[in-house]
Amino acid sequence: MINLYSDADLWDAVMQRRRILMIFWAVTGAWFLGLVAFVAYYCMLPYNDPNATWVIVATSCLTGAYLIFCFPYLGISFKRVNAYCKMLKFISVGLKEYSCMPFSEIEDWTTRDNVDVNVAVFSVYNRKSDEEMFRHIYVDGEKEFPPFLKGQRVKIVSQGNLLISYEILEDFCENSAETEAFGQGE
Repeated sequence: MINLYSDADLWDAVMQRRRILMIFWAVTGAWFLGLVAFVAYYCMLPYNDPNATWVIVATSCLTGAYLIFCFPYLGISFKRVNAYCKMLKFISVGLKEYSCMPFSEIEDWTTRDNVDVNVAVFSVYNRKSDEEMFRHIYVDGEKEFPPFLKGQRVKIVSQGNLLISYEILEDFCENSAETEAFGQGE
């Protein structure tokens, strides 16, 4: 089986999240020190000093610049890397589902839990309604898309419809053979 993730992926994502948070806390600390300095200078000014207006304007500009930095920085970069870390944690502790299905097609990119993913569509036969249904398996957008061909049977391991590992099969796969191949302890 070809695994898409390793322990290094989670470690790298956590370290990237820490770097982003360290930059945020450094900028927050610099803003707070600047704010304290301006407030202290303002408090030391004599009553009705003409420099008070410039101190208020500088403090307002500093706070505005900080807010303009915070919303996009936390709303885009931190939110995305935090969602990716959360997804990788779910992969390591979540329940895995094993299945063997024929590949059907590739759909467009989408976002699932704030993570960009490719959508691989697999066909599944429904015994109750005697028709073919389609199952969407999400492939991480950071990873290379597997070399699936239309009609090719693929053994997949997924967690919450997110592809974790796969194996391209040459022969037909039955449900009973699928259980034996994966074993009960995994």
